[in-house]
Amino acid sequence: MCGENLTTKTVLQDLPGPLLAWYRANARDLPWRRTTDPYQIWVSEIMLQQTRVAAVLGYYARFLETFPTVEALAAAPEERLMKLWEGLGYYSRARNLQKAARIVAEQGGRFPDTYQDLLALPGVGDYTASAIASAAFGQREAAVDGNVLRVVMRLTDCRDDIADPKVKKAVRAQIQAVMPEAEADIRVFNQATMELGATVCAPNGPPRCLECPAMAFCKGRLRGTAEDLPVKGAKKPRRVEEKTVFLLVRDGKIALRKRPGTGLLAGLWEFPNVEGALDEAAAGAAVSVWGLEPRRWESRLTAKHIFTHVEWHMTGYTLEVAGDGPADFVWADAGALSDRAVPSAFGRYYTEAAARLKEE
Repeated sequence: MCGENLTTKTVLQDLPGPLLAWYRANARDLPWRRTTDPYQIWVSEIMLQQTRVAAVLGYYARFLETFPTVEALAAAPEERLMKLWEGLGYYSRARNLQKAARIVAEQGGRFPDTYQDLLALPGVGDYTASAIASAAFGQREAAVDGNVLRVVMRLTDCRDDIADPKVKKAVRAQIQAVMPEAEADIRVFNQATMELGATVCAPNGPPRCLECPAMAFCKGRLRGTAEDLPVKGAKKPRRVEEKTVFLLVRDGKIALRKRPGTGLLAGLWEFPNVEGALDEAAAGAAVSVWGLEPRRWESRLTAKHIFTHVEWHMTGYTLEVAGDGPADFVWADAGALSDRAVPSAFGRYYTEAAARLKEE
């Protein structure tokens, strides 16, 4: 692998000084960078998993205002937690946050302060444990995400496949070997490498090499290969699932039900739906199976939502119905709908439902 090359090691050894100077002069002012509180850093790192900084900022502020301590998070009702997380996606993150918070609270609120102990918390993997250990506790633990992989591959002109776990492991070892020794530098080094990858050595376009603190010794820039890096193996195509979603209106209320406690969007609220893209006749038959009588068809809506490994292609119907429906249906007015956590996968239907209930 590229990491076994002595030239590569020399290039990485040149990185810390210019990188830290650049970071201290140019870093974005983000709230989790103003603290060494492990709870606040942990919350930010979990929220930032597979989520853009701009999307996280508002959620982070509201989350800490609502749950200012790990004990407050541990004691929170799940429905309140899920509602606060609504729209951020990857809801298992929120559940794992609370599981971990309860473990920490049982230990007197003292956060684990080593990489290995952090790794034992639910929802904390190698990257997150390293990020917390370095930023909160000043430990020399390299945190390697997609930004860091891109920086290293370009810096070293390495064409190893970054989708290969062995490559990520090798990069982590290389970065850890050149991490600074001073605690103040350790706390920001991982953030600095990620910041470089997010803002200068960025994805989806040419790197801004003339702004880069590694410009003088970056192999990718010097050899003209930076824009072609990193190499990443093709992902498996996402599976497409067709669904029909129902906005069932009865007496000024709309039907909701809770999803199963395991699997995709576990335990969240949804509008009743069935598999397949049904026309109006088949949709009416599906409503009748629930023990409801269609009275008036109002609108048809289509939507698509992309998850990591699956796409939902949805056909939706708004209709007035009569009858009680299954026992797991909850008939919600506007306030009850607003109080429940409905995932953004149903975003178009949630907006339609809220508007429809306002007419009542």
